[in-house]
Amino acid sequence: MDLKEAQALLKAYNQEHLLEYYDLLDDDKKQELIAAIADIDFSVLENLSFDKERSVGKLAPADALALEEIDKRRGEYEKVGLEAVAKGKVAAVLLAGGQGTRLGIDAPKGTFNIGVNKPLSIFECQMRNLIAVAKRAGAYPHLFIMTSTINNAQTVEFFKQNAYFGYEPDKVHFYVQKTAPAISTDGKILLEETHKPVLTPNGNGGWYSSLKEAECGKILDKENIEWLNVYGVDNVLQRICDPVFVGATILSGLACSSKVVRKASPEEKVGVLCKEDGLPAIVEYYEMPEKQKTEVDGNGRLVYCFGVILNYLFGVEKLNGIYKNKLPYHLANKKVACIVGGKKVVPEQPNGYKLETLTVDLVKLAGSCLGFEVEREREFAPVKNATGVDSVETARALLAKNGVEL
Repeated sequence: MDLKEAQALLKAYNQEHLLEYYDLLDDDKKQELIAAIADIDFSVLENLSFDKERSVGKLAPADALALEEIDKRRGEYEKVGLEAVAKGKVAAVLLAGGQGTRLGIDAPKGTFNIGVNKPLSIFECQMRNLIAVAKRAGAYPHLFIMTSTINNAQTVEFFKQNAYFGYEPDKVHFYVQKTAPAISTDGKILLEETHKPVLTPNGNGGWYSSLKEAECGKILDKENIEWLNVYGVDNVLQRICDPVFVGATILSGLACSSKVVRKASPEEKVGVLCKEDGLPAIVEYYEMPEKQKTEVDGNGRLVYCFGVILNYLFGVEKLNGIYKNKLPYHLANKKVACIVGGKKVVPEQPNGYKLETLTVDLVKLAGSCLGFEVEREREFAPVKNATGVDSVETARALLAKNGVEL
């Protein structure tokens, strides 16, 4: 792309301001800016809604396998799941693009030391659970780790330094999440430097398109992988490629499944698995209408009770049919450091939006989803804050309760 082509492209999307400082740049920075403009997917700017709240459709409670139902068929589910893992039909995808800023570290979140008397990273906690399944199945599932441009090098190095926590190195594959431009409140792409637009990770909904289009995406076809267990780095109790979960999903005949826990209270800040306009959907806690949020049944239990924990199983065949569909971009109002009047400004208040896709939207596109209840104290210990609710403190307590030495 040359300057004239860049000017024409920017004019088509009303983003000509990206060249505001072009004449002040040296030749190298001019080329860098033109290359950055060429790499931007400007289609993400189409049909953006700046409404703070989306319109929620007609809601109904989700169908889900409760703990007591799972226990009745546990042996059957486990047998089917272990067989699928042993045959290499199941792989795992770790969403690890975030930084541990809120935990007080300038490093990938998964590297955070949750230990007390000895080093124990979040990554190690999760890898131990995956290794336990691999040993039972007699086969190590492929593990794809989605990083970001910010933390990829540190994440790869951390795994190498820790000898992949005892996992088979040739089964661990890293790939970098795609980015999207950050925009001002009036829809203009912000500049990080006079020659560089602000680009941020495009949200966890882009995990499959980023994987499919990366070099390691070829492994899916080569190895005939049929199921992908995608999970978040936040939860130190994540149980990955869980044979009972895998088996239940396969036998259900549904396109995907989600591990869920019973909500602790109507106000708990987790998305809720339900049906929206007849399709499986996950409604975020801030989107759920007050009536449904507090609705109880005859036994006083919440009707909309199943909170998701970012642990999903997707059929690869279904993903291949839907991943090219344009997922909606959600606007996250953030403080974005940017160029204003030729100078770098670090705002004290939110001044723009980061554009993020969400995995929850893939669930709706899949068309069918099995809710799979798990025990909260055994599988849900999110580390989102340094102290308080869903914090380092609460996660350590739950790890200890599960017999993990800290």
